[in-house]
Amino acid sequence: MTDPQPWVALTYRGLADLLATAAIDIWDAPTLCENWLVRHVVAHVTMPARLTPVEFATEMAAAGGDFTVLSNSMATRGAALPRTDLLDQLRSPTLHAWQPPGGGAAGALSHAVIHSLDVTIALDRPTVAPAGAVRSVLDTLTNASGAIFGIDLAGVRLEATDTDRRWGSGEVVRGDSGSLVALLSGRTLPDGRSLPRG
Repeated sequence: MTDPQPWVALTYRGLADLLATAAIDIWDAPTLCENWLVRHVVAHVTMPARLTPVEFATEMAAAGGDFTVLSNSMATRGAALPRTDLLDQLRSPTLHAWQPPGGGAAGALSHAVIHSLDVTIALDRPTVAPAGAVRSVLDTLTNASGAIFGIDLAGVRLEATDTDRRWGSGEVVRGDSGSLVALLSGRTLPDGRSLPRG
């Protein structure tokens, strides 16, 4: 797929479908995002469906220009919204068309895929992002040699168990493409595995 934007919509719709059919208590389950429950992750990714660019700028100014502060604040506030609202926002065409400033469609796809994996891997559920989308994000992260999230890949060989892709040399780290994306995004897997920071 040349344009990754359609994968963004498929990923968010897949996450919405998963959460809509799951037990209510799943919203309060932990994710791979440190200190964030499922409801916080959903509130975070759906922020573009709730804020206009002007409102975002106002919130960023209130956070002192610190995106981490803004993200945590908005995730906390958004997590208190009714589940039906958050599900509607996951299915919103506004969210599906959103691109991060300077990140374009590839950045939007990475954001959708990584955060969907934060939920599905933690819950031990099947990946909701299309396989091609996960592989595309994995290629982006490996082509950057881990630099996007400050991962040190010196002496590490990554091997995807669901494709024939291999990267680097050294100590072998194996996993399906989604697990490798999570590791390269600085996450710790449920089995305790993580990659060193640079």
